[in-house]
Amino acid sequence: METSLFSFDLPEELIATHPPKERGTCRLMSLHRQYGGPEHHQMPDLPSLVEEGTLMVFNDTRVRKARFHAQNAATGGKGEFLFISSPELGLWDCVVDKAKKKREGQEWLFPGEVKGTIVGAPASDRRLVRLEGTNGPPDESWFENHGHIPLPPYMRRDDEEADAERYQTVYAQNTGSAAAPTAGLHFTPELLAALDAKGIERAWVTLDVGLGTFAPVRSSQIEDHPMHTESFRVSEETALAVNQAKAQGRKVLAVGTTSVRTLEASWNNGALQSGSGDTNIFIYPGYDFQAVDEIFTNFHTPESSLLMLVSAFCGRERILDAYHQAVQERYRFFSYGDAMYLRK
Repeated sequence: METSLFSFDLPEELIATHPPKERGTCRLMSLHRQYGGPEHHQMPDLPSLVEEGTLMVFNDTRVRKARFHAQNAATGGKGEFLFISSPELGLWDCVVDKAKKKREGQEWLFPGEVKGTIVGAPASDRRLVRLEGTNGPPDESWFENHGHIPLPPYMRRDDEEADAERYQTVYAQNTGSAAAPTAGLHFTPELLAALDAKGIERAWVTLDVGLGTFAPVRSSQIEDHPMHTESFRVSEETALAVNQAKAQGRKVLAVGTTSVRTLEASWNNGALQSGSGDTNIFIYPGYDFQAVDEIFTNFHTPESSLLMLVSAFCGRERILDAYHQAVQERYRFFSYGDAMYLRK
């Protein structure tokens, strides 16, 4: 299938570069999976739209303040490091700027009296950095106290003080992501309470969102796209809740594409399996969904794997028609934008 089939025209002014003034006040488009056209709502309307007894599954990952500015210890030159993952204590895989100038053996000075030594280059734009603080390798508190929120590149701005709160979900627990599970940014404690009052159940998965979520599909045929890999965890409690809902004929509503990927990757032998692992599952039209009955999500970028995922769920033409109407109605797009509820 050609990647160009998932293109659409999006005026730049509809890309949301800042969150709404108040969390949970965005617009909400609902679209039935197989029939009818889009319906227009506000986010507080969601409890009235979701069927009683539905099980909603949220990704409780927390975004690490992983972007740092550093100084070359020898030359005084400036550099930027985005810490992605830690294969062992004190060793970090980083995306770096001006990678050709960042060579093995260099020492870099980071805020908080931390020194980093480049010890490898796993890819052209990445470096392995060994960190050492005054009391050994720095822990998560160092990131929280000295790092910056790694905003998506299409926002084209540095993070601001408000992003430390607004680019996290209110239920974020497990630190490990380089990007937010942005569908969850719309939920407030009040909205969650309203869902509870409606008799809508809740369960949690964890998928650590990587920078690959922003990577465009560069191949002309989507089947040739090398999908990025991300780590996930599914608890026994969540597996039990999902399997009970499916057995009882109740809907499973995945909040965000990261929850979708986790649930579908963990489905095996007719049931959701608990445990942890890595997934590079690539969902595009033709995929047969097993765990997920409904999806709550944002509006995605043209020719992206996320747009292909929701197209697999509702059909490419239905999704692109809904996106066309969203443009006409001046919906806000991407991470800080408006929301979409894909219903069964």
